[in-house]
Amino acid sequence: MTKSLTKADLVSSCASSANLPKAQVEKVINSMMSAIQGALERKMSVTLVGFGTFTTGDRKARNGRNPKTGATLKIPASTVPKFRPGKGLKEAVNKK
Repeated sequence: MTKSLTKADLVSSCASSANLPKAQVEKVINSMMSAIQGALERKMSVTLVGFGTFTTGDRKARNGRNPKTGATLKIPASTVPKFRPGKGLKEAVNKK
């Protein structure tokens, strides 16, 4: 299993590489996440060149099954966030 990078780890890493206080970096990260979330709520896409694109997609309503009881249930239509990695990110992850 791979270790995950928490928000606190991300703040620490960015603060040390940018030589800025953690509190200031945390405000920037929170602001960035809020801006991305706001854009997605308005059905806009967010493109970070070299990193990737955040978009939304629509899921149709469908029938599902409760695994415990086997009862059929209706799953309502929903909008889901999506992420498509950019070329730079793909290359960084796949470099050998």
